[in-house]
Amino acid sequence: MFECFRDGAGEVLQRRDYLDDFGRVYGSDIRLLAKIERGQTFKEQGSPSWDAFASGDWAGALRLIEAERDSVAAYFQDAARRGLAFRRLRIVEFPVTPYLQWEMNSFRLRSELGEEIRVLDARAIADLESDGPLPEVVVLGSSVMYSVIYDEELKGAGARRFVDPGQIGTTIAEFEHLYRKGEEFSEFFKREIAPLDPPTVH
Repeated sequence: MFECFRDGAGEVLQRRDYLDDFGRVYGSDIRLLAKIERGQTFKEQGSPSWDAFASGDWAGALRLIEAERDSVAAYFQDAARRGLAFRRLRIVEFPVTPYLQWEMNSFRLRSELGEEIRVLDARAIADLESDGPLPEVVVLGSSVMYSVIYDEELKGAGARRFVDPGQIGTTIAEFEHLYRKGEEFSEFFKREIAPLDPPTVH
């Protein structure tokens, strides 16, 4: 599964080129934005809420997430007008990392406002990861997909870009197979995230 991402193929784009390319394709006539996220901790560049979380200000991080409600609502309202579905599959290991606890609170807002998010226990895909963890994948319609690249500090550094229609079609089918296995986000959040104490950031 996702074999095309494991051999170093694809055109390597640096972060700025990746963001520019993503924006160009996102603005075109696509109907699906699909993401698989596998890593359990990252550094989110340009996120005031993440900055607050990373500094140990959990209450401030949650307030800043909520402060984004209007802009996030506008984003998904625009997507709905365009007929664009935004599906995310989040792979989770237990116990959840402090980063993942923060991210899930961010996803709670996005889920409320229109993003279709499901969560899958990493143990359910152990048989798919004998050669390493699943890649971080972003698919934009049938036009392009990316395997996101992170640097040594776990910051987004760019992506490998794929445009072969056969590879994209196969990846979408593999994504949908795993997505159907996932748990609906709100149920996962209520059971696993809402009861947690504020995370300790080292």
